[in-house]
Amino acid sequence: MRKKIDIIDEPTDFSLVQGGPLFQLLVRTRLLKPPIELLARRIVVILLVAWLPLLVLSIFSGHALGGTGIPFLLDLGAQTRLLVSMPLLLAAEVVVHRRGKEIVRQFLDRDLVALEDQPRFESIIASAMRLRNSAFMEVLVFAFAIVGGYALGGRYLEMGTATWYKAASGRQMSLTPAGYWYLIISLTIFRFILFRWYFRLFVWYRFLWQVSRRIPLRLNALHSDHAGGLAFLSTSEYALQPILLAHTVALSGFLGSRIWHEGATLPQYKLEIVAWIGFLLLLVLTPLLFFVIQLGNARRAGVLEYGIVASQYVAEFRRKWIEGHAAPDEALIGSADIQSLADLSNSFAVVEEMRLVPFGRWTVLRLAIVTALPLLPLVLTMIPLGELIDRAMGVLF
Repeated sequence: MRKKIDIIDEPTDFSLVQGGPLFQLLVRTRLLKPPIELLARRIVVILLVAWLPLLVLSIFSGHALGGTGIPFLLDLGAQTRLLVSMPLLLAAEVVVHRRGKEIVRQFLDRDLVALEDQPRFESIIASAMRLRNSAFMEVLVFAFAIVGGYALGGRYLEMGTATWYKAASGRQMSLTPAGYWYLIISLTIFRFILFRWYFRLFVWYRFLWQVSRRIPLRLNALHSDHAGGLAFLSTSEYALQPILLAHTVALSGFLGSRIWHEGATLPQYKLEIVAWIGFLLLLVLTPLLFFVIQLGNARRAGVLEYGIVASQYVAEFRRKWIEGHAAPDEALIGSADIQSLADLSNSFAVVEEMRLVPFGRWTVLRLAIVTALPLLPLVLTMIPLGELIDRAMGVLF
């Protein structure tokens, strides 16, 4: 049996989330137990810092459920962002950690990496893990969450009426105590968690790019997955699904606030919704396009190589059964040659139908539907729930 490197041992243990200064800090403060446990504890602690002070300050100012145009507990944008999107981003760490290790392991378990290329493959993994552990990059992400977020904060928070975080002060609107906490603490935490995921996705992009360019993968055009044996990479899309849902949940809350409190309508944002869903799909599908060249080469080689085999078999079949060189006592009916010819045709069809990307259109469609699900409640702003139920019952019965 061909020897394989063990990617469970350091430094080849692949994980997009199990490393970096923050990871080490969470381990020391017992908010995380390796490999990636104590998720509920982390969510609770972060909400105690990012959400609970907003509730307390809003209660003291009388803006929790009233007293202003948009009270704290009725601000869909803030609630979905902090109570749903942020926990989803944290939960995604568990999913991505487990699925990521399985996906990378498939390169070896499927013999896609030749024995002589395994040291190079290992070095690519080690390089990705060094980048993941970079203190400089994590500090840079945190700085961008503060500086970039503060620069965009005014536009990000702007509403057409008084809110729990902005109150009238003369002719101007000024931040309330809860607003200062929201802008400086809560949104900074949210943006850091979000931007940190963008950095991790960059590490994933870089890893797949280097594998696609530096490792001549042993792809097989006859593989039944119609992707040369690389279709397993499409499971990375589902591992990243919580991240996409976190984005669309936040978008749904943002649009819901505009519709509920400012009288906007859902069709006003149809272009933004389509563009946003398209961006999210590209976010997870783009790195899989890195293998187009290798898949294209494998398909061309498969067509040529298998075409030679097919030509030889068909020529022999013709000589035997068409030109009459079969044995006198051998009948065509019941001969295994006919079934072999059909199997040959089916196998050649597999080669010709091989995709140039490791995913199919149904994968994209399922991903788009699941990603868009958090936006479905906004449809109720256009069609009353009772009418929607009546229409559904009419279709079913």
